[in-house]
Amino acid sequence: MKHSVLALALIGAVAARPTTKAVKREVPQEHSHENIIISVNNSLMKNNPDDIGDAIFALLGAAAAAEGAGNIQDTDCLQLATADQAFTNAKAEGDVDGMVSALIYRALERNTGSVGLASALCTSIEAVNPEIAALQQHQDPASDGAAALNKGIAEELARQIDSVGGDPALANEASTFAPGEIGDETGAGNTCNVLDDEAGCINSQNLRVDDLSAAEIEAAVAGGAGGAAVDNAAAAGNATAVAPEAKGKGKAKANKGKNAVAADASADALQQIQAIACAA
Repeated sequence: MKHSVLALALIGAVAARPTTKAVKREVPQEHSHENIIISVNNSLMKNNPDDIGDAIFALLGAAAAAEGAGNIQDTDCLQLATADQAFTNAKAEGDVDGMVSALIYRALERNTGSVGLASALCTSIEAVNPEIAALQQHQDPASDGAAALNKGIAEELARQIDSVGGDPALANEASTFAPGEIGDETGAGNTCNVLDDEAGCINSQNLRVDDLSAAEIEAAVAGGAGGAAVDNAAAAGNATAVAPEAKGKGKAKANKGKNAVAADASADALQQIQAIACAA
């Protein structure tokens, strides 16, 4: 039976959570997908061994993210670590909606310093769950190669959602905004950032530009992991910044034993997506 993460996210009150310290930055949009943040926090806080302050921190720039990173030293890996732990907790409870939320969260765009600037990839930590390991975050839609890259990420997300019993159409929940204007001195782009909109202001304000059509989602799921769409995205090229090397103290680590084969398959899928980061 397919599950809808939106239904879960909008039922009940928002779980108690710390207030993030106000930090001046450009292109604020971390609360744009608040429905996903709420759901991920509900899963994360059930068992949070790395003492991550809140799911919101991973979507901030490095300085602000560090304030809630807990034991995760590399802030470029905080989004992965947060998603991985939330997924682990949801999986332990058989919570399909929670797993789907964690997958979507891993693919959300992270704040950067200006319109058109891509965020750094995580290179110092590997996810425990191969479903999380197969994904990376969306990039600023105005950055080089973002259209193809983000489409490839969404296709992989659809496959992973389907693999855990969720509705692959929810892959579009990770879609981002229309591209902003490069050189915009305000850094505002076409974003929104509303803390108390439990549906997510990107949805409420109709600002979300879906990556995939229904037919493309169906084709992505039918094609299996590492499909042609991801290959096409990799061929397009992107100027994504590469994360600096660092050692994370978090509990996310490489899969071993019975999970090794699945982890290798997911790593191959992610490698195809991340090939864009190395392309000129």
